[in-house]
Amino acid sequence: INVKYDKNKLKDIYLAGGCFWGVEAFISRIYGVYDVTVGYANGTTKNPTYEDVCRNDTGFAETAHVQYDPERVDLKTLLGDFFKVIDPTSLNKQGNDRGSQYRTGIYYVDESDKAVIEEVAAQEQKKYDEPIVTEIEPLRNFYLAEEYHQDYLEKNPNGYCHINFSKL
Repeated sequence: INVKYDKNKLKDIYLAGGCFWGVEAFISRIYGVYDVTVGYANGTTKNPTYEDVCRNDTGFAETAHVQYDPERVDLKTLLGDFFKVIDPTSLNKQGNDRGSQYRTGIYYVDESDKAVIEEVAAQEQKKYDEPIVTEIEPLRNFYLAEEYHQDYLEKNPNGYCHINFSKL
């Protein structure tokens, strides 16, 4: 289905949920999502490489930059789907992946999104005995990951993924 989008109405949210390959592939399947690219968010260095981020000393999280049409999918729905495929109580790990770059986070660029994010996180907390450790922060920086990481699971259908796609 070829859906037309008014690019002037698109909104941005940045989602960290472990390995960014799976987050990108999952989120891109949601109706109303225009584009998803992967990269590194909220770190302390400039222009990090994948190797830099894997050293675990740059502060970056593997993150999916999501552009979506709020008239087709609202942020609350998008985040509800995101929470279905992460363990928000797990610190610095998702699936088999370990390290601070695999932490969960929701990074916003629109201050008005913060209240919606906090509301969704509070609802999600009711499902868990352990505290949710997903970061909710303004986006400080984002660097696009190398080209071979973009659409990775589309290019490599048998590639590793910690996400259960049947949850969509």
